[in-house]
This record gives sequence, C-alpha cells and structure tokens, in this order.
Amino acid sequence: MKDMTYLSAVIATLGEEMEKDNRVFLMGQNVQGGGGYKTTAGLFERFGPDRVLDTPIAEDSSVGCALGAALTGMRPVLEILFCDFALRAMDQIANQAAKYRYMTGGQMAAPLVLWIHCGYGGSRGIHHSQSLESMFLHFPGLKVVLPSTPRDAKGLLKSTLRDGDPVIFMDHVSLFGKKGPVPEEEYTIPLGKAEVKREGKDVTIVAFSAMVHESLRAAETLAGEGIEAEVLDPRTLLPLDLSTIVGSVRKTNRLLLVEGGNKRGGVGADIISSIVEEAFDYLDFPPVRLAVPDTPLPFASQMEALLLPNATRIEEEVQRMLH
Repeated sequence: MKDMTYLSAVIATLGEEMEKDNRVFLMGQNVQGGGGYKTTAGLFERFGPDRVLDTPIAEDSSVGCALGAALTGMRPVLEILFCDFALRAMDQIANQAAKYRYMTGGQMAAPLVLWIHCGYGGSRGIHHSQSLESMFLHFPGLKVVLPSTPRDAKGLLKSTLRDGDPVIFMDHVSLFGKKGPVPEEEYTIPLGKAEVKREGKDVTIVAFSAMVHESLRAAETLAGEGIEAEVLDPRTLLPLDLSTIVGSVRKTNRLLLVEGGNKRGGVGADIISSIVEEAFDYLDFPPVRLAVPDTPLPFASQMEALLLPNATRIEEEVQRMLH
C-alpha cells in the first residue's frame, strides 16, 4: 500500500493506462498545461501532443470529437472542468453517445470517458458548483461512476477506461487533496459493485462521493452514543448494486440517503423508490433523503454552508429516525 491523494491516484492511473493501451488519449481545456485543477500534471510531457490534446472552450464540439474517435476504435478521455458545462453537450451525450450500441444492434459502441468534475465548496457560485449526476441516470446506455477514495478512484478508473460503453466518471473537487492507501499492484474495481465503508446494525446510510466522508464522520460520533450506523457507498450509480443496499436495509430496517445534489429529482428519490419496491416490509421508519434544498447554490460561503448536508445534519437525522 502507498498513501496517495485522490488526484495523484487518478493521474497515475491515467498514465498507467495510456502506457498500456495506445488507443487511450486525453482531451480537454489546457490539459497540455496540466489542467485547470492540475489534474493532468506531467501527462503532456510523457505522451506529447498526439496523446494529450488541448480543446477550445466548446464542450459540445469536444464531446462530438471524442465520440467520433471512440466510434473509430480509439479510447478518448475528455476532461470537462465543471459539471455545469456538460449541459452544453447534452445532445451529444444523451442522444448520440448513449444510443449508438442500441441503434446499431450492438455492432458499434462508443467507449469514451467523460471525466467530469463536480460539486460544491470554494464559493464557485451557481455556474460552477452543481452536482448533476442524477441527470445522467435518465439516459439508457450511459454508466455513471463517482469514487470517494483514492483507492476507489484508481480501481474504478481502470475499469472505466477498459469499458466498452460511454462512462461518466465524476469526481468531487473537494476530494482531490484527500489522502488514503492505494495498492501498488495492478487491480480493478468492477462497475456496479457497492462497498460497505463501515459496518452497522441500526441504520443504513447510503452516500456517495464527498458525502461518504461526511457520513463516516457522523457514524463515528453516533457510535459514541451507542448507535451503529452502516455506511454504504454505491461507487457507481449506473449500474447500481441494488442488492447490496437491499441487504443492508433488511439488516438495519432504516435508510438514510445522503447526496450533494438537489433533492428534487435526485439520486435519493430513485434509490429510495427501489428500496420501497424491494424491501418495504423490512422498513421500520420511512426512508429519509438529506440533500441540497431546491435552490441554486449561493456564492457566499456562509450561505453555501447553510444549504449543504454535513456530518452534524446526518447525526440529527439518524437520531430523529431512531428516537
């Protein structure tokens, strides 16, 4: 094991996979200069302009170029600096990339990776802070991946880069500096396999991306009060490992869904409806969603903090569910 930051694990994984497969190449704004978040540091120096390509500020055209490359057998990775800007390219993503395998009866596919940075924090305002993962779940043909740790980021990114379909690989900008142990040997984490980050018996907390760490902090505090919360990270929202979530709810009989996106139409609504269908008789309390209220995120840091789920609010919700 080696301690690495989340971002270091991602950069190292990109380099490893580009070394192994010359079809893999990187596109994005200022990727030759290291990227807006230093997400591509050192890759241009290693692989040169044929494998690390700068694009203009034109997400729709960039996704179209990546799609075209994927259809001809390449494995493009397109970095989109802010999740919000993916909206510029939704026709290419939802109506083209997601549907090629279906439209051609499986004869063609679009194995491109849209590497999208998302999330709140840092007072980036309403056009740079959204978490739009629930939007991508609506389109059959896409896969949606949201790691929460450096280890998961490496293993899931390897599986993503080797997948045969378009994958939305989303990482929360607040995780870039987070450190954790990463195996040095070769490994992958299959898409569609959840992980229990903390065992418990009293309540199931399903959280993903940055919310996993808030949930683990809450669970630590709750343990001091004699409440054992199970924290479960789906890791991929599509495909979703529903059976593991159902198994946890059958054990704890309570479900709290924590997410960093808006509540209306969010991931929590989808997962909870599935739990009601699959495990209703095991629930001793109505499932609860903890998410961002239905308002744009403000620029002011104090106002932003008022809206976001955090460990304290998770603790309060669990206590309410139990008492």
